[in-house]
Amino acid sequence: MTRTTPSGTPEQRAARRHTAMPHPPARPAASPWQALAIVLVGAFMAVLDTFIVLVAAPAIQADLRASAADIQLILAGYQLTYAIALITGARLGDRYGRRRLFLVGMALFTLASVGCAVAPDPGSLIAARLAQGLTAAAMFPQVFAMIQVLIPAAQRPKAFGALGAVIGMATIVGQLLGGVLISTGFTSALSAGLFDSSWRSVFWVNVPIGLATLLLAVLRVPESRAPDARRLDLPGAVVLTLALFLLVVPLVEGRAYGWPVWTWLSLAGSAPAFAVFALVERRVAAAGGAPLVHPGLLRARPFAVGTTLVVVAYAGINSFFLILSLTLQDGLGMDALGAGLVYTPLAVAFLGASIIAGRLAGFGRRVLQAGALVGGLGYVAVIVLVSTAGTGLTAWALAPPLVLVGAGNGLLVTPLLNAVLGNVGTEEVGMASGVLSTCQQVGGAVGVAVVGVLYYHSLGGAAHNDTAAYGHALTTAVVFNLALATAVSALLPFLPDTAAARPHAPAGRPNTPPTSGT
Repeated sequence: MTRTTPSGTPEQRAARRHTAMPHPPARPAASPWQALAIVLVGAFMAVLDTFIVLVAAPAIQADLRASAADIQLILAGYQLTYAIALITGARLGDRYGRRRLFLVGMALFTLASVGCAVAPDPGSLIAARLAQGLTAAAMFPQVFAMIQVLIPAAQRPKAFGALGAVIGMATIVGQLLGGVLISTGFTSALSAGLFDSSWRSVFWVNVPIGLATLLLAVLRVPESRAPDARRLDLPGAVVLTLALFLLVVPLVEGRAYGWPVWTWLSLAGSAPAFAVFALVERRVAAAGGAPLVHPGLLRARPFAVGTTLVVVAYAGINSFFLILSLTLQDGLGMDALGAGLVYTPLAVAFLGASIIAGRLAGFGRRVLQAGALVGGLGYVAVIVLVSTAGTGLTAWALAPPLVLVGAGNGLLVTPLLNAVLGNVGTEEVGMASGVLSTCQQVGGAVGVAVVGVLYYHSLGGAAHNDTAAYGHALTTAVVFNLALATAVSALLPFLPDTAAARPHAPAGRPNTPPTSGT
């Protein structure tokens, strides 16, 4: 319970005012699960567009005569603006309505997809991709917030299970769907008009899905907002945007440019920028304002430990997908569609484990520990299998280890999302969702940057289709993934166990988890 005594620092009094204000529940939907299913489509599209364009890159480069730098910006521009704007997008949803921000984000995301599909030159495509990232940042964090305000507390683990499955499936399906759209010649059969190049289909596919989701969201998704949300903390938003820009840009672009001096200067500059952001937010809170990220949220142990785990977990997930795709396509000579099909066992295992994890919420932290263990065993199996196979390595021989990796990540990611947001009060769920989404992106970027250095350093100047060299690079890099899985296991004991806490929860209040600042 939040104390209401007048004692304490101005910041503490401001935090108590922030967490003690009453808040009405969102207007109930006819079926909250229908509403959730609709917004999950938006989450799927936002994650999908990070990966589906990877497969289309060669076709884009050939058709638009784009340079290597252009292609890098087309691929990374989306991730840059997406990661930088997530927290601001979440806070705008708190103030102006989560349903409204979801609708605006989806509408503009669909429009930006049209801009990508009809882009006549690399510059236009880069601009449209940057816009896509911004609009996805307006849409995606609202999904986390809506789960908290629409779904009863007892059923939220299942909802987060669905969200975890959607995020994981979008990550994997992106490469498979991109390969299908390009490899099957779908657009060549419609060679006239808008469908004049095969790569454009990876953007056109968003349009009918986006329009249908918009219509359903208008009809079925209720509105909700934080009742105490005030005007946007503009100083905080500006400083945070700068800090994230300094951090994310070198992580995303550094490897492609050979890690020049500016990347290291940018990374070094991000630390004082985040320190300035923390100072700005403390001053806003002390003055009784509404900071972009309340300092008390980050000081709460469940949230601080949980977000650290999210960074480490997503560093492992995204980096493994990168090195696996490089090994399959460059090392084993598979095309995009074939490489995507190899992900099928991993995808099925991830989906099944995510669903199971949602039903095992009563076991609390033990589910996460099992996920870290199973995933770690999968990485060990990859190292052993590839090391012993040598030049005889085949793609489908990797299927059993990939099942372990997929199952482990499914058991880990799903309950972790619920654990991070489970103890966050409804009035703070918007900012918490933005922070969590940003941690996912930053963790993925850090993992890709580190594993890329390890992989390419080990690979040296090996030629494409040199199975032994690419296998050696894969095993070297997977040691990093194994280290991350071990780090997750080491951090999990510091995360409060929801199973241990549940029997002591107050009866009769299933929809009001304790606020993070108490």
